[in-house]
Amino acid sequence: MGRWFTPLAVATALLTIGLIVLGAVVRVTDSGMGCGDDWPLCNGSIFPPLDDITAWIEWTHRLVAMLIGVLGIGMLVTGWSGYRKDNSRVLKITLVAAGLYAVVAGLGRFVVAHELHPDLVTLHLGVAFLLLACFITAALFATYRPAVTVKRDRFTTLAYLTAALAYVIVLTGALVRGSGATLACPDYPLCNGQVLPFGQGQLQVIHMMHRLAVAGLGIALVLLVWSAYKNRQAGVSRRLALGAFLLYLVQAAIGAFFVASSAAAVFGAAHVGFAAATWASLVALSVIETMSSRASETTTEWQSKPLPN
Repeated sequence: MGRWFTPLAVATALLTIGLIVLGAVVRVTDSGMGCGDDWPLCNGSIFPPLDDITAWIEWTHRLVAMLIGVLGIGMLVTGWSGYRKDNSRVLKITLVAAGLYAVVAGLGRFVVAHELHPDLVTLHLGVAFLLLACFITAALFATYRPAVTVKRDRFTTLAYLTAALAYVIVLTGALVRGSGATLACPDYPLCNGQVLPFGQGQLQVIHMMHRLAVAGLGIALVLLVWSAYKNRQAGVSRRLALGAFLLYLVQAAIGAFFVASSAAAVFGAAHVGFAAATWASLVALSVIETMSSRASETTTEWQSKPLPN
């Protein structure tokens, strides 16, 4: 059964990205209360009325979440049968994913019960991104074998820091939407003509802090790509670093269009989708760096042991 683990992990990761995008659609279309305060039912029914678009958007979001739960159970079963003895870290990260899924589901219930409180919305999205990271990590733990071992160096550290910064930006972006600051700065790249709009109000500050963090991520990604081509011969690290940078550029451009279009739903959903793809690339890079450096440490330790007499 272990051979089914990786396809399940990949499918679940892709569905999680889809769930994150659907969550963005829920937010930008104001469909978060489309099913009222009922959960898991939708306004007291299993299926919403055919003419209620907002209810169907929210219901579809819940349906995908339940499908991820079903696939997650499949990951647990195949992970237990295939990896509990020979590669226990696969099972461990899958158990962490199961715990995070339970948290995401619980937070989804609280978000509805508290009528989309901004802090809960931000926390809900943040845990969903951690869940995505677990699925990617599980798939790589199960399948990836470093072709070239590397020592942990500045590039490894930069990969970790860039992934962490990308995660912070996800949280600040959710806070922008949840607090109602999406159109607080209608011009771009400034905020009503200012770089630091501290005198304009809280919403303007929240919005501009997100933009500045995004700019910081762009600088970090440029350094990451430069360091990858300087310090890594392995093509996978270079491709992931470059891919993350290109995805970031698309994400940033869509963010600008989102503001310019007065928060058009299509741009809002696409913006979050490319954010998830950027995060996924950086997580994959960080995991591969960890696995490669650990393989290098194991090889060095083995070589340093004295030969038996």
